Amino acid sequence: MQNESEWIIQLSSAQIDDLGNALRSAQAAGVTIDKLTKQNFPLAVFDGLVPEIQDRLENGRGLVVLRGLPAEKYSRDALRLMYWGMGLYLGTAVSQSSKGDLLGDVRNFGQDVNSATGRGYMSKQGLGFHTDTADVVALIVMRTAKSGGRSMICSSIAIRNEIAATRPDLLEELYKPFYWSWKGQEAPGESPYYQQPIYSEHEGKFSCRHVWTHVLAAHEHFKELPPLTAKQLEAVTLINKLANDERFHLGMMFEPGDIQLLNNHVTYHARTEFEDYPEEDRKRHLLRMWLSMSNTRALSPLMSAIYRDQRWGVVRGGFPSRTGQHSFE
Repeated sequence: MQNESEWIIQLSSAQIDDLGNALRSAQAAGVTIDKLTKQNFPLAVFDGLVPEIQDRLENGRGLVVLRGLPAEKYSRDALRLMYWGMGLYLGTAVSQSSKGDLLGDVRNFGQDVNSATGRGYMSKQGLGFHTDTADVVALIVMRTAKSGGRSMICSSIAIRNEIAATRPDLLEELYKPFYWSWKGQEAPGESPYYQQPIYSEHEGKFSCRHVWTHVLAAHEHFKELPPLTAKQLEAVTLINKLANDERFHLGMMFEPGDIQLLNNHVTYHARTEFEDYPEEDRKRHLLRMWLSMSNTRALSPLMSAIYRDQRWGVVRGGFPSRTGQHSFE
């Protein structure tokens, strides 16, 4: 990862112009974000970069940062439209909550990540290493914080291999089912928790889903569940200890216009706590998409609670809309 060309792609002037031209075309036609398509957001140059991005995510490092987009040139609404248009070429967005939001605002809404329904992307709190609930998470940076908000990424494969080498007895625990809370995202009348392992392997490929706050919430709020075993606690404590070890993660401060994409099956990400500017229009603000891509791996049937279709390359993941509607706010 010391070789930044392995994971940072500097957008060319032609690619940046292509995105700007597509945006202006859509704006001139009066196209709203919910009506945006590849046809009315035509990308003739950026589209050529998409296969490389997809391959790096699935078969490379699992991390891509697109850098160079001049975010300061565009209004919030314009960046929103452009980012959604890019997403149409990268993959298919899936819902991030039971409300059906396809384009999530990552900013401080005052939520407590440790509450029964708290979500980390609506908080200013530091977030421990975790995965998001989709094949790929994509973030665009509109504004950075006054201080803090450092992004950290590590390889879940490297963590898995370290545990295999040093504590194989704990590795076995991570392939067994854990109870997880739906965090209020379940359908009406459905159980508020489900079972899924943290580690799984299928057709020669590894996958990790690690959102420890969701596991802890299940055992805190649903007393009918059996308590976590000492081995389970020790295994996940080791994951978190290794992820926080500087041998296993890299940190980066975002720049406005950065677009970060992560393969959730092979990476964890974390964020330090941040402090906002007092002015509303200067507060830290990112936009998030959860994407399925056409080249994503097949998954174990044990992952069916979240990834309802485990075949490779299908649209899957996310928290399904329980309203039957989708939104971009």
